[in-house]
Amino acid sequence: MHLWARFTSHLYVRIWLAVVATVVVLSFLVAAAWQLSRSPPQLPIREVLVHNSAGEVIGTALTKPDRKLGEDIEFDVVTKDGQSLNLLLPRPQRPAGNPWNRPPFGFGWMLALVGLAVALGAYPVMRRLTLRLEALQRGVERWGAGDLSARINAEGRDEVAFLARRFNHAAERIETLMQSHKSLLANASHELRSPLARIRMGLELIGVDKASPQRMEISRSIGELDQLIDEILLASRLDTKQADAEPFETLDLTGLAAEECARASAELQAELPSSPGAGGSLSVQGSPRLMRRLIRNLLENARRYSQGDISLELAQSGTGPGRRAIVMVHDRGPGVPSAERERIFEPFYRLPGASEREGGVGLGLALVKSISERHGGSVRCAERPGGGASFIVELPMGGTPVQ
Repeated sequence: MHLWARFTSHLYVRIWLAVVATVVVLSFLVAAAWQLSRSPPQLPIREVLVHNSAGEVIGTALTKPDRKLGEDIEFDVVTKDGQSLNLLLPRPQRPAGNPWNRPPFGFGWMLALVGLAVALGAYPVMRRLTLRLEALQRGVERWGAGDLSARINAEGRDEVAFLARRFNHAAERIETLMQSHKSLLANASHELRSPLARIRMGLELIGVDKASPQRMEISRSIGELDQLIDEILLASRLDTKQADAEPFETLDLTGLAAEECARASAELQAELPSSPGAGGSLSVQGSPRLMRRLIRNLLENARRYSQGDISLELAQSGTGPGRRAIVMVHDRGPGVPSAERERIFEPFYRLPGASEREGGVGLGLALVKSISERHGGSVRCAERPGGGASFIVELPMGGTPVQ
């Protein structure tokens, strides 16, 4: 039943079955009409009359009441002069030989062959039409999954070809706009580094006391701008696949996490299964610079929204080729509403009221998602028991760059 449901879920199968069913119904209606025209139904014989040569009725008889359906018809006729006659009307015998060659089966076989021919002839026509629809469907799915270079074969002059051409035109315009947007963002971010460097140098040369509130506020603003530019540049490279130049190597995730936890004053918890040669560490294939940025962004995000009690937990799940490294960062902040746990990973999206808090540019978690996907992993946000939030990153331990 499941296979039949999957088979009939295709558009070409439903169209083909509809054509075949229509032909079969029409064929049997025509066959019934043809058979009735050749052999109209006869009423059963109930009475017989015997005439002489002058046309006078000399005897009558009725069908025997005990006659069974399908038997020969027999009459006992008594004439007017007292004679008894026995009249037997035998039923017509079927011709000898193969019963499938007798009417109406001969015509039935002809109808079956016609139906089969129509089915075989209609299938390639229906399939040719729906193959183009399936190609359009696959192209739209690829484009919707993020492959903006996806295009569809637009050969032909029918409605499907017109729809494919309009889709290609719209996809090309959107791809051009997205490329222009990313290029503008990357170039603007790159060009902003020079003015920031000059501002920082000028601030050092004006001789203002480094402990003054004005100097500290300017330095903090410059640091935020520098962080924003750095994250925009990294996000642009990840979006345009420029991060493919990042070499993947075997890195000690435990040591990397320990360094970042010491920098952020966070607690490190590692519950790793003991294995020969592992030494209690967790190793993955990845880019050291990108993985360091992933862990640092998670810790900085937790520190920004929590007054303390920040911890990073490392674990391992699965066995064999399906092993995965798990990085969990826990905080005791206000937490993330369940309706917002997907949107916080969008670029420049911030929770309501978060823009008034100190620090943060709205790109940190978006970079975490891009980096984890770049390594073939995933990230999600969950509620921490007792209050706060937990950010969980899962990475394949044999990861390779995702193209």
